[in-house]
Amino acid sequence: MSNFIKYLKHSLVSKLIISVGLTVILSISAWAYFNINNINVQIMNNVIASTDRLTNSIKLGTHYAMMLNSRDEITQIINNIATQPEIENIRIYNKEGRIKFTNQKEEVDKVVDIKEVACDICHKQDPPPARIDMQKRTRFFESEKGYRLLGIIQPICNESGCSTECHFHPEHQKILGSLDVVVSLEQTDLQILKIKKGIINLALYTILITSVIIFFFTLQFVKKPISKLIEGTRMIAEGKYNEVIDIGNDYEIGLLGKAIKKMGTQIGLDQAELKKQKNEYQSLFETVPCMITVQDKDYRLKAWNRVFKDRFDPKPGSHCYLAYKGLEEKCTDCPVEKTFVDGKSHYGEAEGMGKNGGKNHWMFITSPVTDAEGKIVAAMEMSIDITLRRRLEKELHRSEENYHAIFNNISNPVFVVDIQTFGILDCNIKALEVYGYSKKILLKKLFSDFFIKGEKTKLIKKMKSGQEINKVKHHIQNGGSIYVDMWVSPSNYSGGKVLLVTINDITKRLETEQHLMHASKMATLGEMSTGIAHELNQPLSVIKSSSSFCMKKMRKNELIEKAIFDKLISKIDNNVDRAEKIIHHMRQFARKSEVKLVRIRVNDVLQRTFEMFDQQLKVHGIDVIWDRNDALPEILADPDRLEQVFVNLVINAKDAIEEKWGKEGKRSDDNDRITILTRLADNMVIIEIHDSGTGIQKEAADKLFEPFFTTKEVGKGTGLGLSISYGIIKECAGLVRIEKSEQGGAAFILSFPVLDAHEDDLVYENHIY
Repeated sequence: MSNFIKYLKHSLVSKLIISVGLTVILSISAWAYFNINNINVQIMNNVIASTDRLTNSIKLGTHYAMMLNSRDEITQIINNIATQPEIENIRIYNKEGRIKFTNQKEEVDKVVDIKEVACDICHKQDPPPARIDMQKRTRFFESEKGYRLLGIIQPICNESGCSTECHFHPEHQKILGSLDVVVSLEQTDLQILKIKKGIINLALYTILITSVIIFFFTLQFVKKPISKLIEGTRMIAEGKYNEVIDIGNDYEIGLLGKAIKKMGTQIGLDQAELKKQKNEYQSLFETVPCMITVQDKDYRLKAWNRVFKDRFDPKPGSHCYLAYKGLEEKCTDCPVEKTFVDGKSHYGEAEGMGKNGGKNHWMFITSPVTDAEGKIVAAMEMSIDITLRRRLEKELHRSEENYHAIFNNISNPVFVVDIQTFGILDCNIKALEVYGYSKKILLKKLFSDFFIKGEKTKLIKKMKSGQEINKVKHHIQNGGSIYVDMWVSPSNYSGGKVLLVTINDITKRLETEQHLMHASKMATLGEMSTGIAHELNQPLSVIKSSSSFCMKKMRKNELIEKAIFDKLISKIDNNVDRAEKIIHHMRQFARKSEVKLVRIRVNDVLQRTFEMFDQQLKVHGIDVIWDRNDALPEILADPDRLEQVFVNLVINAKDAIEEKWGKEGKRSDDNDRITILTRLADNMVIIEIHDSGTGIQKEAADKLFEPFFTTKEVGKGTGLGLSISYGIIKECAGLVRIEKSEQGGAAFILSFPVLDAHEDDLVYENHIY
């Protein structure tokens, strides 16, 4: 018996059968219980409802007889209804509990205690209620024969017809009595019992059949396949990896058998691989490019690999300190000793003499070797030769010293800037001289602190993109400022990403450029003086003639007609405005203005330029042909400086045409012209200035934009105009090239990038005067 119980405890099949069987029994038993209870409730509810309907029928049937107080008729009705087989008693009580009418003659006029079940329902309250719930009016009790009875009591209410002169029931009485109907539940209980037995028998048969099916199913499809699986795993455990495990089906357990068979095959392959790896690890131990030794507690060498043998040539049984370092006793700070004490790995660096007599350097790490009980029986020491690295470190140190010497002797300021925080990580000596700070203070600053407040974000963005940045204003010590060009290149520094920033102080150069530019303007004004005098002479002539006419009339005391006077005054006023405009334009052109790049339209600047030359060119017989695109987008430029470029180009065009006349000895009325063309191409605004002059020789074209180079006669040119114009065009991010014009002379073609609609109006200001 004990073996059987033990088998049940350890058998998966028995546990499966018992658990499934219990689940089925409990499920079917719960179904039977709730089904029986539900049928019982339904049958009893139907019996109560039918009995209540019978009670209402009796009450309605006797209602008319009660109104007439016909006792015999009431008795007859009750006796007729009581003949039905399931009716036990029909009684009518008055309010004192006396039986007035019944199907049992011996009960007539019998007084019943109002505390009995039938009467107490109404008499719990005084006066008795007119309406009582069905549940309270219903009672179950046993008959003398032992079967159950159902009683339903129905109160009889006083009506208006019962309180007339014909009867003696006063009006204030609400309840006159009650109707009590008692029916037998014998047949009903027998029906319920029969149903209960049927459901229980069905449940038992279902449990039995289900249990048998589960038993045979489990035996056939679980126990037998599992037994085969167990046998197969035993064979794998014995090393028989290729034995066939035939479950005989393709469902889950069959697939499990195939998986176990596959696992056995794989284990066999893994065992072969492990054996192979064991041999490989032994070979690796011998050929690994680091030194490995195993030492006992007396620091004697128990095993070592080939690399160690080649490097130190140890003797069997020799101590580690003798083999490694040629010492006669243990090292003072011995890592092997520490490993035996605390069971942990220890690492460090050491040096010693090799068998070839040279000094060797190595890094080591020790590790404990334990037996099956966890006791430390030996220590393994692994070492990597770092002799070459030590030599390289010395050379690197010397190289770093040379680098710092070069870095500090660079003639321009150089900064090492963190690419994320823009903190200054390092700088050379020249940076200290130019910016006026000590190195201690400078290394605490951010490189962006040098920038003007409104330009920080834009300049930081440009620096991160590695762009070359020109003409940037920097703050220096004591509130001063300088202008610099910056070359930025990404680099690595101490393992992090940095920007290497090289600074070129261009403050003095800009001042010189400004002086040269102003000198060029003055020279241009000198060349323009004849034209300007002619331009001013016209309005002055008009003013002179108008004023002379007025003076003449005043001397003769003659009246001037109002219309004539108004016309003269209007002419004087208009020509004064014209002269003032010319003078203002010349003052604007001649002044030393700051560099300020703003949104402009090139057609407006061209038009303003030719306002000064219109009359002058006409006097010289040179026509101006316009081919403008009036829908050009805006560009970013300094309008005053760009006007200076156009003035220089127009003067050069005029001089080239006049030079051609000198060479030909005549002037041509048909071909002497300057053509101005503006257009849009490839997101660039193009300005072309063509002339019909002598053109430019190829050897001169290569030097045309160099400072102080000129093709004009001595005294007629400074050689600065085109050089300065080239610089101004570059400041505006533009390009300029020279081609041969179809008119026979030269064509200067300027191109400027279209301004992005989202770009700030003010990009750069140069406040050097």
